[in-house]
Parts: sequence; structure tokens; C-alpha cells
Amino acid sequence: MTADTRTVLLTGVSRGLGRALALRLAELGHLVLGCGRTAAAIEEMQRLLGEPHALSVVDVANAGEVDTWARRLLARQPPVDLLVNNAGVINANAPLWEVPVAEFSRVLDVNLKGAFHVLRAFLPSMVERRRGVVVNFSSGWGRSTSSEVAPYCATKWGIEGLTKALAEELPRGMAAVALNPGIVHTAMLESCFGQSAKSYPGPERWAERAAPFLLDLGAPDNGKSVTVPGF
Repeated sequence: MTADTRTVLLTGVSRGLGRALALRLAELGHLVLGCGRTAAAIEEMQRLLGEPHALSVVDVANAGEVDTWARRLLARQPPVDLLVNNAGVINANAPLWEVPVAEFSRVLDVNLKGAFHVLRAFLPSMVERRRGVVVNFSSGWGRSTSSEVAPYCATKWGIEGLTKALAEELPRGMAAVALNPGIVHTAMLESCFGQSAKSYPGPERWAERAAPFLLDLGAPDNGKSVTVPGF
């Protein structure tokens, strides 16, 4: 690690876009502090990244787990420069009135409340320094809608509003940005698009564009809704 190393806090690090982004950020020389829900997947990612990167098993929907994680990291690791709320789930395709209550709650708990839990735990230290960028993963379905994914749309529209309101509260020099990653072939996309999801580029190709794009975000981008170029 060098003086140019950025400390990136990344949720949902063990699969999909989060996994590809973590690997690319580490390859570029930045420090990744990440979390995911599945112990085996986190252990595998930790072996791939090695030290000093630090990954933990955390369910962002659980405020207590997030708070414990934050206290541990903030005591041991460099200050967070870039906070990326990537963790997310989607409901199985269904009309809204057929979505099970537990499934609707889980989508809200992870996608929206999970982002809040992470922000609540880590933002105070960033605000104190008056430095850092927050990137909350939105979606094309945070700016438009589609049938049979109403719970997911609700959370991503919520992320857009939460991010813009947060941007008004941050001190000068910081930024909060809502990011549409674009359409990328992941397991989540397959759950919606089926086999046609394979016609879109994969996470590794996406991360090649996304990593430098996120690292370039700064105070002038505060409050913006942005999309990864080319996706």
C-alpha cells in the first residue's frame, strides 16, 4: 500500500458486482474492507485478496452486526475514503399482491435499511474528518419501473431519495452519490431476465470500468444520480 491508497468500505463483497469490484480495487492497489452474509464465500474472498484487506461476515440488515463491525474496523483500520453500499437482494418475479410478506420485508431490510445501518455506523467518522464519498447502489429500476419487481423498485427509488437528502446534510468537501451500475450479467439479473441475461457483459468487465469511475467521484458530484459509463 502507498500514500495514494484509498480505503474502500464495500458491502456485498462475496458475489456478483461486489466481488468483481473488490478484486479490481485490490488489483489497483487500494485497501478493501468488505462484508457479506455467507461465511464460506467471505473466507474464499479473504484468501483471494489476502492481507491487509479485511473481510467480515455481516448481515447489513442487522443493525447490531453492522455496529459491531464498524467499531472493530474504525479502531484498527485507516479512515474510510469511499463507502460503497452495494449489498442487495431482489424478489422472485411476481405481481405485487403475490409477493410473500417475508420476502417483501427482506428486500427492504437489505436494500434500504441495510444501507441506512451502514451509513449510520460509518458516516460519523467521515463527517468528523469532512472527507469521503458515499456511493449507494441504485438501479435503472430506481429511475424507472418494471412489472413483477415492485419491491425491488421501491427500495431503489428509496435509495435515490435517501441519497439526495443525505447529500444536502453532508459538510462541504464530501459527496453522496446514487449509482446505477447498468445492466450486467449476474445471478440477480438472471432471476429477472432468465437466459437472456447472458447476453449482457459480466461483472469482471463491468468492474474494469466501474472501479476507476467510482474512485474519480468527489465533492463536485454530491447529490448526483450517475451511471457507470458504457453500461
